[in-house]
Amino acid sequence: MVHEIENFYGVYLLFCTNPKYRGRTYIGFTVNPNRRIQQHNRGQNAGGARRTHGKGPWEMVLIIHGFPNMISALRFEWAWTKPTESRRLRYLQKKKNSEKMFAYKIRVLSEMLRIGPWNRLPLTIRWLKQDYMVAFDPHCLPPEHMPVEFGPVKCTKVKDSAKSSSSTQLAISCDICHSNCMSSSNCLKCLRCSSSSHTVCLARHFLKSDSGQLLPVEGNCPSCNACILWGDLIRYKHGCYRNPIDLSQEYEDDAEFHQWAHELQAQM
Repeated sequence: MVHEIENFYGVYLLFCTNPKYRGRTYIGFTVNPNRRIQQHNRGQNAGGARRTHGKGPWEMVLIIHGFPNMISALRFEWAWTKPTESRRLRYLQKKKNSEKMFAYKIRVLSEMLRIGPWNRLPLTIRWLKQDYMVAFDPHCLPPEHMPVEFGPVKCTKVKDSAKSSSSTQLAISCDICHSNCMSSSNCLKCLRCSSSSHTVCLARHFLKSDSGQLLPVEGNCPSCNACILWGDLIRYKHGCYRNPIDLSQEYEDDAEFHQWAHELQAQM
């Protein structure tokens, strides 16, 4: 079964199956996994990375998705690629001589998913190739709100009409403070009952049982009491879950994207 995902931002792990280079790995960012793996296997001239050029075939075995935007995904990619340079992961034990690179990358990933800021994000751990799946250490399991799923994905993007409809809203009151939601830009709607609340009011409501945090993970709607992920509310606000269309463009092919990504990594 192919899962359709809107406004996709993912960080993937490649595994080399070439007998000469077997076991090598590569981590990258993509908005379209199916197209990206083809680029890697076709070589640098087709948009693949320099480090994977001429060493294929490669398998895209695992992808982490659900990032709220490109910046968040790129920061995750950078830290996963260079854990010894990330200030959040410097405490992590370095790769052992006897440890295979694939196992090391999974160990780093399991730690990243358990620490801030990534442990607050609505991420999904997806094994694209189940034959490569390895279980996480029982002592380093990802947070409960991060599902482990299997199978390929089809990336879609939100229609402009869905975005415009999500920003059009009549004057209604917040379900928590009961004052007017004057602008849809500072309100969130429940996916189940469509009740509205100010973003700040709903965040405080969700954090009642999770004090000391700034970003909610999940909570109960003050109107229908449904348990909803905060990330789903944000995605719904931006037009997701309403009539997706196929993704037709990818950032990896954009020279401006590559320059912007390098500048971002240089600042971290």
